Amino acid sequence: MKSQKAYPKVTGRSDRLIVPKKAVNKVEKSMAELVEGRGLTKGNTYTTSDAQTQSWKSITLRLMSVREAAKKDKEVKFTALFHHIGVPLLRESFYSLKRDTATGIDDVSWYQYEQEITTNLEKLYIAIRTGAYRPKPARRIAIPKADGTERPISIQSIEDKIVQQAVVAILEQIYEVDFVGFSYGFRPGRNQHDALDALHVGLMSKKVNWVLDLDIKKFFDNVNHDWLIKFLQHKVKDKRIIRLITQWLKVGYVNDRGRKIRSNMGTPQGSVISPLLSNIYLHYIFDLWSHQWRKRNSRGDMVIIRYADDSVLAFQHHNDAQCFLRDLKTRMSRFGLELHEGKTRLIEFGRFAIQRRKEKGLGKPETFDFLGFTHYCGKTRKAGKFMIGRKTIKKRLIKRLKELRKELLKRRHNPIKKTAKWLASVIQGHMNYFGVPGNSKSVNLFSFELQRAWYWSLCRRSQRKRLNWVKFDQYLKPLLPKIRVLHPYPNERFYAKYPR
Repeated sequence: MKSQKAYPKVTGRSDRLIVPKKAVNKVEKSMAELVEGRGLTKGNTYTTSDAQTQSWKSITLRLMSVREAAKKDKEVKFTALFHHIGVPLLRESFYSLKRDTATGIDDVSWYQYEQEITTNLEKLYIAIRTGAYRPKPARRIAIPKADGTERPISIQSIEDKIVQQAVVAILEQIYEVDFVGFSYGFRPGRNQHDALDALHVGLMSKKVNWVLDLDIKKFFDNVNHDWLIKFLQHKVKDKRIIRLITQWLKVGYVNDRGRKIRSNMGTPQGSVISPLLSNIYLHYIFDLWSHQWRKRNSRGDMVIIRYADDSVLAFQHHNDAQCFLRDLKTRMSRFGLELHEGKTRLIEFGRFAIQRRKEKGLGKPETFDFLGFTHYCGKTRKAGKFMIGRKTIKKRLIKRLKELRKELLKRRHNPIKKTAKWLASVIQGHMNYFGVPGNSKSVNLFSFELQRAWYWSLCRRSQRKRLNWVKFDQYLKPLLPKIRVLHPYPNERFYAKYPR
């Protein structure tokens, strides 16, 4: 076997992070076995030539075989999944990661790692197979939330992201078969607008009069590791996969003082595998239980939509809503979770809410927020029929505009065409998400306020004001996207995706 020069070190400081010092001899021995063509583990032979010749198509076929097995038998236990983690899957996982994300404590970016991708993935694969792989603590940052608090975000090293993505690709084949239809958060082929469409169709087509807006208090921080592992072991009996997941849960993070803090509770927000683990956790705690509760206890229509830890439920009868809320609190407490009292609300909402509240002298029906939109009871302009209106959440809109005003002040001395190009991308991105039927007024307001903020930032480039708003508006119109509705009506898209 050649010296270590045959396997050059990773760019940056990541050479110490791929294989721990205690396992160097073990890894070098395994690498020699690979060159000689001998298998690493009994019954799972793997050579470098196999890694080079295996096509991406064969990876998909292997993973699809796992999905077919899960479909065929819902009670099957998967005892052999670890062998799917090979160099080809690691390579596919690497290229599926986002390129320009922040670096972890290894300080190695996606582009640096790609410079010697073949060598790096081979060394990573050896470390995983020999048990020498150890995840690195995350680098933690805090980002502000809409309610004024901060959300801790964990940033993993590049190799931890790769391995987590590979495990996610395997586990998704198993759990996508089991997840219920009203679960939309962080699932392939489903997004926020699918959840919004389903909610809109449910509220319009079902006999519902009450809406329960649920929010779990600090869900990601309060996930119980023991319960999560038990839930995983219902389907996954491969101890090596369970060991990897346990390591990611327990490894913790490095604080501002450089001290390593181990984690005993919760899943790290920002990690690649965290969304899947949270879905699995809530699948057993909330989804299956809610589905059974609807079948056994609900006397009328009931709609359930969940996106991550945010859920909206609609009931025909007020008593059903109260009983469900009471039973859910008991259910959550068994697993160390609790509902956020300030954000969990039961409100009267539906096609008869306007008339009933008017008769009681209570004013207009209350509204609720879900996935960036405020939902309210309204009427169509022409026929005066009941409709569910959606508009951008006011607090988030104001907060976003304040952030962009500060950014425009920083860019006021940049070339106008360069700033206009950036501003056009901001408006287009906002319109891509919020450009739904009925929300044109909010999107137009967002675009107008940005243009006005840019105008005033340009006026502050000097003590003399040389810019006229009329000329500025005429010059700006061709450079910015025209405001329009980009999404179809919810029922059109929902029934096209889920035909009756």
